[in-house]
Amino acid sequence: MADQRFPIRLGVRSRPLLRLFGVRDENAFVALDGVLDARFGWFRMTTPVSNIASWRIEGPWLWITAIGVRTSLRYRDLTFGGNPDGGVRIDFRERVRFGPIGIRALYVTVADLEGLGAALRERGIDGVDARKRR
Repeated sequence: MADQRFPIRLGVRSRPLLRLFGVRDENAFVALDGVLDARFGWFRMTTPVSNIASWRIEGPWLWITAIGVRTSLRYRDLTFGGNPDGGVRIDFRERVRFGPIGIRALYVTVADLEGLGAALRERGIDGVDARKRR
């Protein structure tokens, strides 16, 4: 299956804050081949595609809860967020190391939510579009 790359959408008003994380257009993306490689400025998470259990399109969210690199110790999830319009939650079969934390899920606010979902579905990974309607 061909390599695919999905840029993370960076909101115009979010860009100054995201520069604190080293985020620029060229280093904010999710790449898929046999590996999921998510990059967001100075941060990176990789795992084999075989470790992906499911995906779910969610959002929109409040700006303050969606922007930047964030993790929840309670839920063991990680966000690479460039805008509050929505993202794809990617759930893992086994936790993925991110520093000292084992992450269960990754949220990425890619520009093409449906495209990332379709690429995962093509690789045999089920998911749903569960976005809130405005």
